[in-house]
Amino acid sequence: MSISAADSKVDHDSEKYGANIDTHPGDVEVLSDEFVEIKETRKGLHQRHVQMIALAGTLGTGLFLSSGQAIQRGGPLGALLGYSVMGTVAIGTVFAAAEMGALMPLNGGIIRYAEHFVDPALSFADGWNQIYAHIVSVPAEVSAAAVIIQYWTSASSAIFITVLGLLMLGTTLLWVRFYGELEYGFSILKILLVIGLNFLALVITTGGAPNHEAIGFKYWGNPGPFTQFLGIDGALGRFLGFYRVLNSSLYAYSGIENITLTAGETQSPRKSIPMAARRIFWKILIFYVVTIFFVGLIVPSDDPNLLHTTGDAAQSPFVIAATLAGIKVVPSIINAVVLTSAWSAGNSILLWGSRSLYGMAHEGRVPKIFTRTNRFGVPHYSALFYGVFIGLAYLSLSSSASEAFNWLQDLVSISTLVNWLSITTVYLRLYYACQKQSISRDRLPWAAPLQPYLTWWAFSMQIILLITGGFSTFIHGQWSTETFISSYINIPIFIILYFGFKIVKRSKIVPLDEVPIQHYLDIAQSEKEQEQEVEEPRKSKWGWLTILWA
Repeated sequence: MSISAADSKVDHDSEKYGANIDTHPGDVEVLSDEFVEIKETRKGLHQRHVQMIALAGTLGTGLFLSSGQAIQRGGPLGALLGYSVMGTVAIGTVFAAAEMGALMPLNGGIIRYAEHFVDPALSFADGWNQIYAHIVSVPAEVSAAAVIIQYWTSASSAIFITVLGLLMLGTTLLWVRFYGELEYGFSILKILLVIGLNFLALVITTGGAPNHEAIGFKYWGNPGPFTQFLGIDGALGRFLGFYRVLNSSLYAYSGIENITLTAGETQSPRKSIPMAARRIFWKILIFYVVTIFFVGLIVPSDDPNLLHTTGDAAQSPFVIAATLAGIKVVPSIINAVVLTSAWSAGNSILLWGSRSLYGMAHEGRVPKIFTRTNRFGVPHYSALFYGVFIGLAYLSLSSSASEAFNWLQDLVSISTLVNWLSITTVYLRLYYACQKQSISRDRLPWAAPLQPYLTWWAFSMQIILLITGGFSTFIHGQWSTETFISSYINIPIFIILYFGFKIVKRSKIVPLDEVPIQHYLDIAQSEKEQEQEVEEPRKSKWGWLTILWA
């Protein structure tokens, strides 16, 4: 970048943030003034919170309840391959987000990176894509939790929707440390459930259940490792079954990329975020791939119960397997932990949504009122904005309204894919901006491994899945207007938001040689020098026990 161009960019950022920016390393106070919002919020999330939330925060109904659908659609081997392939796409996305988050640790995640590294129009379009997804997802989780509670009682779901909605909103309005501790506890429960369920599956497989039948790989032989998707014969039917699982697993992995959304409220984010990203690999391997492998061992892909969507533990493949094996206590245990998972997911989505809106407000893309914080350092107007839409959960009480609400929910998975695509796009621009400016990636706070190849792989798969996500509706006799709209409507909406913003605001793509990498490197270097003055705490000899989240 030329000196004049760099100075121009710094002047632009100075005016934008209302602070005088001096890019000389070492001037910690002046450099930190650019991140005005860091003084408005509180760094209540410690490293253990970030690691545990990254490890188990997104474990929920997608894994505990919906994994059976993957077995039914692709068979045990098709599901295993589908979750594994999609896992590599998720890892590529998380690594890309984490590298950018370590360089620019501000609330809002990709919304902020797109604004500075690519184009304000991309930030605007993806920001509203996320806002919509969070608006629908929060009441969806509240509704799901209410359905789960009805497993034990026949009381009206409206009561539980009201109570749970208020609890989620109250949690979000308190100090972020409270959310961190709550999620830490929920995450431990979910980890214990995953371990327990996999152990249960091992017991059933080896003949330790009350029926004493050792099934081994019985269901891989009959009905077989793959299914014939929609009755299509041959290799094509088996491939389409596997391919359909890719979309199913996307729902299970959604939210895994959000480890950078609360960077401005995280202690030592340049260390915590990369550490959390590195452990995503083990999370996907242990909690997703291994679990889906065991599900394929204990439930036949042609079991009719896999087709039933009850919303509670009766839908879980582990409950189906336990019932087949004569174990009766499992449903209530699974239901209890899945209830905490739904509550946890609602809390997280409400928090992520409020921080996304807060980040957009700081970039001037939504009204400035959403930047205001309460005495706990929480952007309360942003949280209350989403709280208004919790009332959408009451739509699930009416059969006709419930259909419309379910249709809106179907759009959330596609918005997740669009968000992933935005992350990989922005990262590739940042990567090649480093090359253009002759900046070694070794100078970054964290340089993700296998780059840019891993991100190119994730980007390519995301494009393919976005284009072919509704493939089943194009098969003869399988046309579904709902499937077609939910699979593709996000594309024209995103394009309209992007180009609409460019036309109205006349925004331009940031040239590679003007991406302000050096500016953020100077800030990171100054913070590093300041942190070196603080003595590192001694590590416990028992630290290896918490290797996944400590």
